[in-house]
Amino acid sequence: MTNIQDLGMVGDRRTCALIDKKGTIVWYCPRRFDEPSLFASLLDAEKGGAWQLELPDMECEKRTYLEESAILQTFFKGKAGQLVLEDWMPLVSSFYGICRKLSASPVPYTMRIYPRPNYARQAPRLEGEGTTHATLDYDYHFYASHPMEVGDGSVTCRVPAGEEAWFIFAEKALDHPKEVLDQSRELTLENWRSIASHVTYRGPYEEEVRKSLRQLRMLTYVQNGGVIAAATTSLPEVLGSKRNYDYRYVWLRDAAMIVSALTRAGSDGEEERKFLSFICSAMHRIPEPVVPMLTLDEQPAGTEIELDLAGYRDSRPVRYGNCANNQLQLDANSNVILAAKLIYNHFDTREHWSTVQKLANFLVENWQRPDHGLWEETRPFQYTSSKVVASVCLKYIAEQSTDAEEKKRWQDASERIRQYVEENCMTPDGAYAVYAGSDDVDVSAVLFPIWGFIEADTPAMLKTVKKLEEDYCQNHLYRRHLVDFDSQKEGAFLAGTFWVAQYWVMRGDQERVRQIMAAALRFMNDVGIMPEEGDPVTGEWLGNLPQAFVHASLIGVVVDYKNSFYNK
Repeated sequence: MTNIQDLGMVGDRRTCALIDKKGTIVWYCPRRFDEPSLFASLLDAEKGGAWQLELPDMECEKRTYLEESAILQTFFKGKAGQLVLEDWMPLVSSFYGICRKLSASPVPYTMRIYPRPNYARQAPRLEGEGTTHATLDYDYHFYASHPMEVGDGSVTCRVPAGEEAWFIFAEKALDHPKEVLDQSRELTLENWRSIASHVTYRGPYEEEVRKSLRQLRMLTYVQNGGVIAAATTSLPEVLGSKRNYDYRYVWLRDAAMIVSALTRAGSDGEEERKFLSFICSAMHRIPEPVVPMLTLDEQPAGTEIELDLAGYRDSRPVRYGNCANNQLQLDANSNVILAAKLIYNHFDTREHWSTVQKLANFLVENWQRPDHGLWEETRPFQYTSSKVVASVCLKYIAEQSTDAEEKKRWQDASERIRQYVEENCMTPDGAYAVYAGSDDVDVSAVLFPIWGFIEADTPAMLKTVKKLEEDYCQNHLYRRHLVDFDSQKEGAFLAGTFWVAQYWVMRGDQERVRQIMAAALRFMNDVGIMPEEGDPVTGEWLGNLPQAFVHASLIGVVVDYKNSFYNK
């Protein structure tokens, strides 16, 4: 059984592959992140398909990425000696696919490939094209350094002890595969170096930030700058429950927070401006700017379809598609505006202004409507966090307007929303409510001072944080509040936990920040991947991964931590 905390990732900024500590590829969708899977044993060990390394009497000693690249090196060790496996996906090379290169092994081993196309819904058509070449469904090609056997829906290659080996899965036929493999490795390393040069963070938690930046780069669709929320679908928020969703889409809220984190971490602006262009291009195709997430084609996400797969740890249903796209989520638009404002200020630009105007005007006209909130609840309410971020973004973006009438309209709307929050969105004891009329609080409230809506030490914030610590905190990890589900049954929400740490940065409590950071970083594995949630008692990982929202939130708190405690 695969444990998600053991996964590493390689990618080419079109798609990615997830690899466990045994060297088995357990998740891979050719061509694009959201295309149907070819290997999906992550979601069904029996029929999902895998690219399996059978290496007897050897175990993973350590894993690392080569420099700042996405070339993953896995070091195996046994009584007989050591072996190094390198996995990468060619980046800006002559072909797309997966490359695997192994050093001379002290023991013989077998590489078995069990492709199961289209979420295991169709049988693979495998044919041998010579001893070291096989085709899959006529379009895909496997190459190997050693003879392969094709049969029974699989490809098998046995490698003797003492010999180096290599394997390629390619989306097209290759004339000189070994030569192309070597060239792709050098090109891939060189291109990742270039991409990594766009952000140069130095300071506390440097290694964690570098690892998070790598994950965010791999989750970026290079063709248009969209950043998917996670690389996987249907990894459960609660084991055995139905809270299993497809996260291979661009959530406007998440991506906007990612843009903000990259900008503040010292980026040169290239990635952030691509994202803004992605949003603006999509807005031309959508009648109203109310869509909370988009496909990588810049279209609204499609309907959900359930798959006949067992699910991770028997958590069903397994889904592709996401039906939350018909929800009104006001904070999605608001966060895009906040990201645009940050880009404008940081890089002295005002590109795509007409789209930003459209988003702002939509908020002015619609902020009074109940929405589905930050957590995409089924039932709409007047969620406090949606109102607060709408007020803040209108106030900030009004500063960019050169039209006096427009500026005043946005400022007036911002003030009306603020007044609504103060009059309607407080609990009976004076904390910020989840929604107007609620007695409960939510971890998203710690964003209010971070967004600049209110000071961190006001009575309302102090009461809110006190209630969060009493009712939603365990071992320095924080749960969110859900209307549709008992959030005590799910894990701590890691992005929210980082927001709390960021709040304590504003309060100047360095020790508290370190405690919360240490608790959250228990859920970063050796190669830098973090999930959406973590069980504060057992350490179980929960939710899809790598969770871009979480990595961006980590970067956000670290930047504030550095500026507050190290740059004085």
